[in-house]
Amino acid sequence: MNILIIEDEKHIALRLQRLVTEISDDYLVIGKASSVEESVQWILNNPSPDVALMDIRLSDGISFDIFKLVKVSFPIIFTTAYDEYAIRAFKVNSLDYLLKPIQKEELRLGLDRVKNIISPQNIEQLIELVNSKSKIYRKRFLLPAFDGFITIDASKIAFVYFEYKSTKLVLNTGVEEVVPYSLDELEDELDPEYFFRANRQFIVNIHSIERILNSFNGKLKIILKKHSEKEIFISKEKSTKFKEWLNQ
Repeated sequence: MNILIIEDEKHIALRLQRLVTEISDDYLVIGKASSVEESVQWILNNPSPDVALMDIRLSDGISFDIFKLVKVSFPIIFTTAYDEYAIRAFKVNSLDYLLKPIQKEELRLGLDRVKNIISPQNIEQLIELVNSKSKIYRKRFLLPAFDGFITIDASKIAFVYFEYKSTKLVLNTGVEEVVPYSLDELEDELDPEYFFRANRQFIVNIHSIERILNSFNGKLKIILKKHSEKEIFISKEKSTKFKEWLNQ
């Protein structure tokens, strides 16, 4: 069985190669890569292996990015140092994994279990999982003031809106601060557990929502706890996603 090792730590890659050789003479490591870019190039320029041992964290990104860039037509065993929550998710998705530090017997069993080619559906779910567990969201903003700077905790933001070519943070106190970011950038930087992109103009904090009203054409209207003249609507198309977010 021909094996590809994708691992950014050289000593771990060498140890995996040694273990593979010890397990069976029929197992042969035919290639190694240490990054997403190297992996893509290897896959494009070589015959497919029978299986790949793939680390999740690589030097230039996460290994799931590989599947976005090139077609992978061979089964995978992921190697991971993730916590129990992540490992349970891997099991649910019917993926084989090895927990670092990798033991010889676990590797033997893992190689025996690998039978199915990984599916795009599993990859998308795992990309979402890894991003949600690994990404650090913005906690505060440093903004210029007339005599220096001020800091604003993200938790104190009631909502964000874009108007007249400016993006503004509206705090729970009603104070507004202009920030040099687009709504798209803030949507990516603010924790999606608490902030929701209502439409092209608004991002709202779940703690600032008082009520949700039915509106015209299947839309929803958000009523904030603090008085605001801004009207925030959720489109009919986005209302299901919004309700799921509220009901987590």
